[in-house]
Amino acid sequence: MRGASNVSHPPFALALVFAVTMMLMLGVMGMYSRDRRIGLGAYVFRVLIALLIAVPLAYLTADVVPGGRQFQETVSEWVLLAFAGLVIVRQLVTAPVLRLLLPHRVLVLGTGPEARMVEASLVANDTPGVRLVGFYPLERVDNVVPASRVVPRKGTLDQTVRELGINEIIVAVREQRGGVLPLRALLDSRLAGVRVTDLARFYERVHGQIPIDSLKASWLIYGSGFRQGWYRTLVKRSFDIVVSLTLLALMLPVMLFAALVIVMESGFPVVYRQERVGLRGKTFDVLKFRSMRQDAEKDGKAAWATVGDSRVTPFGRFLRRTRFDELPQLINVLYGEMSFVGPRPERPVFVALLTEQIPFYAVRHSVKPGITGWAQVRYSYGANVEQSMKKLEYDLYYVKNHTLLLDLLILVKTARVVMLGQGAR
Repeated sequence: MRGASNVSHPPFALALVFAVTMMLMLGVMGMYSRDRRIGLGAYVFRVLIALLIAVPLAYLTADVVPGGRQFQETVSEWVLLAFAGLVIVRQLVTAPVLRLLLPHRVLVLGTGPEARMVEASLVANDTPGVRLVGFYPLERVDNVVPASRVVPRKGTLDQTVRELGINEIIVAVREQRGGVLPLRALLDSRLAGVRVTDLARFYERVHGQIPIDSLKASWLIYGSGFRQGWYRTLVKRSFDIVVSLTLLALMLPVMLFAALVIVMESGFPVVYRQERVGLRGKTFDVLKFRSMRQDAEKDGKAAWATVGDSRVTPFGRFLRRTRFDELPQLINVLYGEMSFVGPRPERPVFVALLTEQIPFYAVRHSVKPGITGWAQVRYSYGANVEQSMKKLEYDLYYVKNHTLLLDLLILVKTARVVMLGQGAR
Protein backbone atom coordinates (compact mmCIF):
# COMPACT_ATOMS: atom_id res chain seq x y z
CA MET A 1 0.00 0.00 0.00
CA ARG A 2 2.84 2.36 0.79
CA GLY A 3 4.31 1.70 -2.63
CA ALA A 4 0.95 2.36 -4.29
CA SER A 5 0.95 5.93 -3.05
CA ASN A 6 4.34 6.51 -4.62
CA VAL A 7 2.87 7.72 -7.92
CA SER A 8 4.74 9.84 -10.46
CA HIS A 9 3.16 13.13 -9.41
CA PRO A 10 5.71 15.85 -8.61
CA PRO A 11 5.83 17.09 -5.00
CA PHE A 12 3.58 20.04 -4.26
CA ALA A 13 6.56 22.39 -3.76
CA LEU A 14 7.93 21.53 -7.22
CA ALA A 15 4.55 21.92 -8.87
CA LEU A 16 4.17 25.31 -7.17
CA VAL A 17 7.63 26.51 -8.24
CA PHE A 18 6.98 25.39 -11.81
CA ALA A 19 3.49 26.92 -11.99
CA VAL A 20 4.45 30.26 -10.43
CA THR A 21 7.53 30.59 -12.65
CA MET A 22 5.46 29.84 -15.76
CA MET A 23 2.82 32.38 -14.76
CA LEU A 24 5.43 35.06 -14.09
CA MET A 25 7.25 34.42 -17.37
CA LEU A 26 4.05 34.38 -19.40
CA GLY A 27 2.95 37.59 -17.71
CA VAL A 28 6.27 39.31 -18.42
CA MET A 29 5.95 38.30 -22.07
CA GLY A 30 2.49 39.85 -22.36
CA MET A 31 0.57 36.58 -22.62
CA TYR A 32 -2.23 37.82 -20.37
CA SER A 33 -2.86 41.03 -22.28
CA ARG A 34 -6.49 41.37 -23.32
CA ASP A 35 -5.97 44.01 -25.99
CA ARG A 36 -3.20 42.49 -28.12
CA ARG A 37 -3.59 39.50 -30.38
CA ILE A 38 -0.80 36.97 -30.16
CA GLY A 39 -0.62 34.61 -33.14
CA LEU A 40 -0.23 30.89 -32.61
CA GLY A 41 3.41 30.94 -33.74
CA ALA A 42 4.33 33.78 -31.37
CA TYR A 43 2.38 32.07 -28.57
CA VAL A 44 4.25 28.79 -29.03
CA PHE A 45 7.59 30.62 -29.11
CA ARG A 46 6.85 32.42 -25.83
CA VAL A 47 5.66 29.24 -24.15
CA LEU A 48 8.93 27.55 -25.14
CA ILE A 49 10.93 30.46 -23.68
CA ALA A 50 8.95 30.22 -20.44
CA LEU A 51 9.55 26.47 -20.29
CA LEU A 52 13.30 26.97 -20.85
CA ILE A 53 13.35 29.01 -17.63
CA ALA A 54 10.73 27.23 -15.51
CA VAL A 55 11.88 23.65 -16.12
CA PRO A 56 15.57 24.11 -15.11
CA LEU A 57 14.47 26.05 -12.01
CA ALA A 58 12.10 23.24 -10.98
CA TYR A 59 14.76 20.65 -11.81
CA LEU A 60 17.29 22.35 -9.51
CA THR A 61 14.68 22.74 -6.78
CA ALA A 62 14.07 18.98 -6.98
CA ASP A 63 17.52 18.39 -5.50
CA VAL A 64 16.41 19.80 -2.13
CA VAL A 65 12.76 18.67 -2.10
CA PRO A 66 11.77 15.19 -0.84
CA GLY A 67 10.59 13.07 -3.73
CA GLY A 68 12.12 15.42 -6.26
CA ARG A 69 14.02 12.65 -7.98
CA GLN A 70 10.77 11.40 -9.50
CA PHE A 71 10.31 14.75 -11.20
CA GLN A 72 13.86 14.70 -12.53
CA GLU A 73 13.36 11.24 -13.99
CA THR A 74 10.10 12.21 -15.76
CA VAL A 75 10.90 15.85 -16.61
CA SER A 76 10.55 15.32 -20.37
CA GLU A 77 7.01 14.01 -19.88
CA TRP A 78 6.04 17.02 -17.76
CA VAL A 79 7.47 19.42 -20.34
CA LEU A 80 5.39 17.83 -23.09
CA LEU A 81 2.28 17.84 -20.90
CA ALA A 82 2.77 21.49 -19.94
CA PHE A 83 3.39 22.56 -23.52
CA ALA A 84 0.43 20.65 -24.95
CA GLY A 85 -1.82 21.76 -22.12
CA LEU A 86 -1.04 25.45 -22.56
CA VAL A 87 -1.60 25.35 -26.33
CA ILE A 88 -4.81 23.31 -26.08
CA VAL A 89 -6.23 25.44 -23.29
CA ARG A 90 -5.53 28.60 -25.26
CA GLN A 91 -7.13 27.33 -28.45
CA LEU A 92 -10.13 25.47 -27.02
CA VAL A 93 -10.87 27.24 -23.72
CA THR A 94 -9.35 30.67 -23.21
CA ALA A 95 -10.18 32.29 -26.56
CA PRO A 96 -13.84 31.13 -26.67
CA VAL A 97 -14.43 32.14 -23.03
CA LEU A 98 -13.00 35.60 -23.60
CA ARG A 99 -15.13 36.10 -26.69
CA LEU A 100 -18.38 34.98 -25.06
CA LEU A 101 -18.17 35.76 -21.36
CA LEU A 102 -15.56 38.50 -20.88
CA PRO A 103 -15.69 40.81 -23.92
CA HIS A 104 -13.45 43.86 -24.06
CA ARG A 105 -15.92 46.43 -25.43
CA VAL A 106 -14.36 49.19 -27.55
CA LEU A 107 -15.86 52.49 -28.67
CA VAL A 108 -14.10 54.44 -31.43
CA LEU A 109 -14.26 58.20 -30.99
CA GLY A 110 -14.64 59.69 -34.46
CA THR A 111 -16.19 58.70 -37.77
CA GLY A 112 -13.52 59.83 -40.24
CA PRO A 113 -10.83 57.99 -42.23
CA GLU A 114 -8.79 57.30 -39.08
CA ALA A 115 -11.81 55.58 -37.53
CA ARG A 116 -12.11 53.31 -40.56
CA MET A 117 -8.41 52.43 -40.27
CA VAL A 118 -8.90 51.55 -36.60
CA GLU A 119 -11.84 49.32 -37.50
CA ALA A 120 -9.82 47.57 -40.22
CA SER A 121 -6.96 47.00 -37.76
CA LEU A 122 -9.27 45.53 -35.14
CA VAL A 123 -10.86 43.21 -37.69
CA ALA A 124 -7.50 42.09 -39.08
CA ASN A 125 -6.04 41.65 -35.60
CA ASP A 126 -8.99 39.54 -34.41
CA THR A 127 -8.03 39.69 -30.74
CA PRO A 128 -10.04 37.22 -28.64
CA GLY A 129 -12.68 39.01 -26.58
CA VAL A 130 -12.32 42.43 -28.24
CA ARG A 131 -15.66 43.71 -29.54
CA LEU A 132 -16.06 46.95 -31.48
CA VAL A 133 -19.36 48.42 -30.25
CA GLY A 134 -19.48 51.32 -32.69
CA PHE A 135 -18.34 54.86 -33.55
CA TYR A 136 -19.15 57.95 -31.51
CA PRO A 137 -19.60 60.98 -33.81
CA LEU A 138 -17.89 64.32 -33.29
CA GLU A 139 -18.62 67.74 -34.71
CA ARG A 140 -16.42 68.97 -37.58
CA VAL A 141 -15.28 65.43 -38.41
CA ASP A 142 -16.11 63.81 -41.78
CA ASN A 143 -18.43 60.82 -41.56
CA VAL A 144 -17.06 57.97 -43.69
CA VAL A 145 -18.15 55.00 -41.58
CA PRO A 146 -21.48 53.23 -42.21
CA ALA A 147 -24.39 55.07 -40.59
CA SER A 148 -25.58 51.82 -39.02
CA ARG A 149 -22.33 51.64 -36.96
CA VAL A 150 -22.59 55.19 -35.61
CA VAL A 151 -23.75 55.40 -31.99
CA PRO A 152 -26.60 57.95 -31.57
CA ARG A 153 -25.66 60.98 -29.48
CA LYS A 154 -28.43 60.82 -26.88
CA GLY A 155 -26.25 62.19 -24.13
CA THR A 156 -22.66 63.04 -23.31
CA LEU A 157 -19.81 60.74 -24.22
CA ASP A 158 -19.29 59.54 -20.64
CA GLN A 159 -23.00 58.77 -20.32
CA THR A 160 -22.90 56.73 -23.52
CA VAL A 161 -19.81 54.89 -22.27
CA ARG A 162 -21.60 53.91 -19.06
CA GLU A 163 -24.79 52.82 -20.84
CA LEU A 164 -22.92 50.64 -23.35
CA GLY A 165 -20.52 49.15 -20.81
CA ILE A 166 -17.44 50.37 -22.70
CA ASN A 167 -14.01 49.23 -21.49
CA GLU A 168 -11.86 51.29 -23.89
CA ILE A 169 -12.21 54.44 -25.99
CA ILE A 170 -9.93 54.74 -29.02
CA VAL A 171 -9.53 58.38 -30.07
CA ALA A 172 -9.41 58.12 -33.87
CA VAL A 173 -8.98 61.82 -34.58
CA ARG A 174 -5.69 63.04 -36.01
CA GLU A 175 -6.35 66.80 -35.77
CA GLN A 176 -7.35 67.51 -32.17
CA ARG A 177 -7.06 71.27 -31.97
CA GLY A 178 -9.92 73.75 -31.87
CA GLY A 179 -12.05 71.99 -29.28
CA VAL A 180 -12.76 68.93 -31.41
CA LEU A 181 -12.43 66.46 -28.53
CA PRO A 182 -14.81 66.35 -25.52
CA LEU A 183 -11.94 66.48 -23.06
CA ARG A 184 -14.11 66.72 -19.93
CA ALA A 185 -16.10 63.63 -20.91
CA LEU A 186 -12.90 61.75 -21.74
CA LEU A 187 -11.48 62.66 -18.34
CA ASP A 188 -14.65 61.53 -16.55
CA SER A 189 -14.53 58.22 -18.44
CA ARG A 190 -10.84 57.80 -17.61
CA LEU A 191 -11.49 58.44 -13.92
CA ALA A 192 -14.26 55.83 -14.05
CA GLY A 193 -11.70 53.20 -15.09
CA VAL A 194 -12.21 53.28 -18.86
CA ARG A 195 -9.02 53.12 -20.90
CA VAL A 196 -8.50 56.02 -23.32
CA THR A 197 -6.08 55.29 -26.19
CA ASP A 198 -4.80 57.66 -28.87
CA LEU A 199 -3.82 56.64 -32.40
CA ALA A 200 -0.09 56.42 -31.69
CA ARG A 201 -0.55 54.01 -28.77
CA PHE A 202 -3.18 52.01 -30.66
CA TYR A 203 -0.91 51.41 -33.66
CA GLU A 204 2.02 50.67 -31.37
CA ARG A 205 -0.01 48.03 -29.55
CA VAL A 206 -1.64 46.41 -32.57
CA HIS A 207 0.92 46.78 -35.38
CA GLY A 208 4.24 47.05 -33.59
CA GLN A 209 4.93 50.47 -35.11
CA ILE A 210 4.55 54.12 -34.12
CA PRO A 211 2.99 56.28 -36.86
CA ILE A 212 5.03 59.42 -37.48
CA ASP A 213 2.14 61.59 -38.66
CA SER A 214 0.29 61.19 -35.35
CA LEU A 215 3.37 61.46 -33.11
CA LYS A 216 4.13 64.42 -30.86
CA ALA A 217 7.27 65.30 -28.95
CA SER A 218 5.29 65.33 -25.68
CA TRP A 219 4.35 61.68 -26.24
CA LEU A 220 8.02 60.75 -26.54
CA ILE A 221 8.96 62.81 -23.50
CA TYR A 222 6.21 61.72 -21.12
CA GLY A 223 5.35 58.29 -22.53
CA SER A 224 6.46 54.98 -21.08
CA GLY A 225 9.29 52.89 -22.46
CA PHE A 226 12.70 54.04 -23.73
CA ARG A 227 14.46 52.13 -20.95
CA GLN A 228 18.24 52.60 -21.00
CA GLY A 229 19.39 51.42 -17.55
CA TRP A 230 22.74 49.81 -16.77
CA TYR A 231 21.11 46.41 -16.25
CA ARG A 232 19.53 46.44 -19.70
CA THR A 233 22.85 47.56 -21.21
CA LEU A 234 24.74 44.78 -19.42
CA VAL A 235 22.28 42.08 -20.50
CA LYS A 236 22.25 43.26 -24.10
CA ARG A 237 26.05 43.54 -24.28
CA SER A 238 26.51 40.06 -22.80
CA PHE A 239 23.96 38.69 -25.25
CA ASP A 240 25.78 40.36 -28.16
CA ILE A 241 29.16 38.93 -27.19
CA VAL A 242 27.88 35.37 -26.68
CA VAL A 243 25.85 35.29 -29.91
CA SER A 244 28.60 36.93 -32.00
CA LEU A 245 31.36 34.60 -30.79
CA THR A 246 29.11 31.58 -31.34
CA LEU A 247 28.20 32.63 -34.87
CA LEU A 248 31.79 33.51 -35.76
CA ALA A 249 32.87 30.03 -34.71
CA LEU A 250 30.05 28.35 -36.62
CA MET A 251 30.28 30.48 -39.76
CA LEU A 252 34.07 30.69 -40.09
CA PRO A 253 34.20 28.06 -42.89
CA VAL A 254 31.46 29.93 -44.77
CA MET A 255 33.29 33.24 -44.37
CA LEU A 256 36.58 31.77 -45.64
CA PHE A 257 34.81 30.26 -48.65
CA ALA A 258 33.04 33.56 -49.39
CA ALA A 259 36.32 35.46 -49.22
CA LEU A 260 37.94 33.01 -51.67
CA VAL A 261 35.10 33.29 -54.20
CA ILE A 262 35.10 37.11 -54.00
CA VAL A 263 38.83 37.21 -54.77
CA MET A 264 38.43 34.80 -57.69
CA GLU A 265 35.44 36.70 -59.09
CA SER A 266 36.52 40.33 -58.78
CA GLY A 267 39.77 40.56 -56.82
CA PHE A 268 40.51 42.49 -53.66
CA PRO A 269 39.33 43.95 -51.34
CA VAL A 270 37.22 41.18 -49.87
CA VAL A 271 35.73 43.23 -47.04
CA TYR A 272 34.10 46.56 -47.82
CA ARG A 273 34.26 49.37 -45.28
CA GLN A 274 31.57 52.03 -45.32
CA GLU A 275 31.01 54.92 -42.92
CA ARG A 276 27.73 54.66 -41.01
CA VAL A 277 26.05 56.59 -38.19
CA GLY A 278 25.76 54.76 -34.89
CA LEU A 279 24.91 55.38 -31.25
CA ARG A 280 24.32 59.08 -30.42
CA GLY A 281 25.28 60.07 -33.96
CA LYS A 282 28.86 58.81 -33.73
CA THR A 283 30.20 57.45 -37.03
CA PHE A 284 32.04 54.15 -37.52
CA ASP A 285 33.08 51.88 -40.39
CA VAL A 286 30.66 49.04 -40.94
CA LEU A 287 32.20 45.85 -42.36
CA LYS A 288 30.58 43.81 -45.14
CA PHE A 289 31.71 41.29 -47.69
CA ARG A 290 32.02 43.22 -50.94
CA SER A 291 29.01 42.32 -53.08
CA MET A 292 29.31 45.11 -55.70
CA ARG A 293 31.82 45.91 -58.38
CA GLN A 294 34.84 47.89 -57.24
CA ASP A 295 33.66 50.90 -59.29
CA ALA A 296 30.10 50.81 -57.86
CA GLU A 297 30.33 54.49 -56.82
CA LYS A 298 33.01 55.73 -59.17
CA ASP A 299 31.27 59.13 -59.38
CA GLY A 300 31.69 59.55 -55.64
CA LYS A 301 27.95 59.90 -55.01
CA ALA A 302 26.12 57.74 -52.48
CA ALA A 303 23.13 55.86 -53.86
CA TRP A 304 20.54 53.55 -52.36
CA ALA A 305 20.54 49.96 -53.57
CA THR A 306 17.65 49.12 -55.89
CA VAL A 307 15.87 45.95 -56.97
CA GLY A 308 18.10 44.08 -59.43
CA ASP A 309 20.94 46.59 -58.89
CA SER A 310 23.34 46.22 -61.83
CA ARG A 311 26.32 47.07 -59.60
CA VAL A 312 25.95 43.77 -57.71
CA THR A 313 28.21 40.92 -58.82
CA PRO A 314 26.76 37.41 -59.47
CA PHE A 315 28.23 36.00 -56.25
CA GLY A 316 27.38 39.24 -54.49
CA ARG A 317 23.73 38.65 -55.34
CA PHE A 318 23.94 35.28 -53.59
CA LEU A 319 25.62 36.89 -50.58
CA ARG A 320 22.87 39.50 -50.33
CA ARG A 321 20.05 37.00 -50.77
CA THR A 322 21.43 34.80 -47.97
CA ARG A 323 22.56 37.83 -45.89
CA PHE A 324 26.05 36.31 -45.72
CA ASP A 325 27.45 39.70 -46.77
CA GLU A 326 26.58 40.90 -43.25
CA LEU A 327 28.71 38.31 -41.45
CA PRO A 328 31.80 40.57 -41.01
CA GLN A 329 29.59 42.88 -38.94
CA LEU A 330 29.97 40.36 -36.13
CA ILE A 331 33.36 42.05 -35.66
CA ASN A 332 31.56 45.41 -35.32
CA VAL A 333 29.41 43.84 -32.62
CA LEU A 334 32.42 42.51 -30.70
CA TYR A 335 34.04 45.97 -30.87
CA GLY A 336 30.88 47.45 -29.37
CA GLU A 337 30.10 49.64 -32.39
CA MET A 338 26.95 47.68 -33.16
CA SER A 339 24.52 45.39 -31.40
CA PHE A 340 23.22 42.15 -32.82
CA VAL A 341 19.69 43.58 -32.84
CA GLY A 342 18.86 47.24 -33.41
CA PRO A 343 18.01 49.78 -36.13
CA ARG A 344 20.12 49.36 -39.25
CA PRO A 345 22.86 52.05 -39.45
CA GLU A 346 22.61 54.48 -42.36
CA ARG A 347 25.29 56.44 -44.21
CA PRO A 348 25.89 60.02 -43.00
CA VAL A 349 24.67 61.57 -46.26
CA PHE A 350 21.36 59.71 -46.01
CA VAL A 351 21.05 60.48 -42.29
CA ALA A 352 21.40 64.20 -43.01
CA LEU A 353 18.73 63.99 -45.72
CA LEU A 354 16.31 61.88 -43.66
CA THR A 355 16.78 63.93 -40.47
CA GLU A 356 15.83 67.05 -42.41
CA GLN A 357 12.71 65.52 -43.98
CA ILE A 358 11.44 63.04 -41.38
CA PRO A 359 10.40 64.13 -37.86
CA PHE A 360 12.06 62.32 -34.96
CA TYR A 361 14.48 60.44 -37.23
CA ALA A 362 17.36 61.04 -34.81
CA VAL A 363 15.53 59.10 -32.08
CA ARG A 364 16.74 55.84 -33.67
CA HIS A 365 20.32 56.81 -32.74
CA SER A 366 19.54 56.54 -29.01
CA VAL A 367 20.37 52.80 -29.19
CA LYS A 368 23.18 50.93 -30.93
CA PRO A 369 22.52 50.01 -34.55
CA GLY A 370 22.11 46.32 -35.29
CA ILE A 371 22.86 43.63 -37.86
CA THR A 372 19.15 42.84 -37.86
CA GLY A 373 16.21 44.68 -36.39
CA TRP A 374 12.45 45.01 -35.94
CA ALA A 375 12.13 47.08 -39.12
CA GLN A 376 14.12 44.52 -41.13
CA VAL A 377 11.78 41.65 -40.23
CA ARG A 378 8.58 43.69 -40.50
CA TYR A 379 9.24 45.84 -43.57
CA SER A 380 11.16 45.60 -46.82
CA TYR A 381 14.29 47.53 -47.76
CA GLY A 382 13.93 51.33 -47.60
CA ALA A 383 15.28 52.96 -50.76
CA ASN A 384 13.70 56.42 -50.59
CA VAL A 385 12.40 58.96 -48.08
CA GLU A 386 8.86 57.53 -47.99
CA GLN A 387 10.03 53.98 -47.35
CA SER A 388 12.58 55.19 -44.79
CA MET A 389 9.75 56.94 -42.93
CA LYS A 390 7.84 53.67 -42.80
CA LYS A 391 10.87 51.83 -41.49
CA LEU A 392 11.36 54.53 -38.87
CA GLU A 393 7.91 53.74 -37.46
CA TYR A 394 9.14 50.23 -36.68
CA ASP A 395 12.52 51.49 -35.44
CA LEU A 396 10.74 53.81 -32.99
CA TYR A 397 8.73 50.89 -31.69
CA TYR A 398 11.95 48.96 -31.06
CA VAL A 399 13.71 51.90 -29.38
CA LYS A 400 10.71 52.34 -27.09
CA ASN A 401 10.06 48.68 -26.28
CA HIS A 402 13.36 46.81 -26.70
CA THR A 403 13.82 43.86 -24.36
CA LEU A 404 15.77 40.62 -24.47
CA LEU A 405 12.54 38.80 -25.37
CA LEU A 406 11.94 41.12 -28.31
CA ASP A 407 15.55 40.59 -29.43
CA LEU A 408 15.03 36.82 -29.36
CA LEU A 409 11.79 37.16 -31.32
CA ILE A 410 13.57 39.29 -33.94
CA LEU A 411 16.32 36.67 -34.27
CA VAL A 412 13.73 33.95 -34.90
CA LYS A 413 11.99 36.11 -37.51
CA THR A 414 15.39 36.96 -39.06
CA ALA A 415 16.13 33.26 -39.50
CA ARG A 416 12.86 32.90 -41.41
CA VAL A 417 13.61 35.96 -43.56
CA VAL A 418 17.08 34.61 -44.40
CA MET A 419 15.79 31.15 -45.27
CA LEU A 420 13.11 32.61 -47.55
CA GLY A 421 15.44 35.23 -49.07
CA GLN A 422 13.01 38.07 -48.36
CA GLY A 423 13.87 41.74 -48.84
CA ALA A 424 17.34 41.29 -50.36
CA ARG A 425 18.57 43.78 -52.98
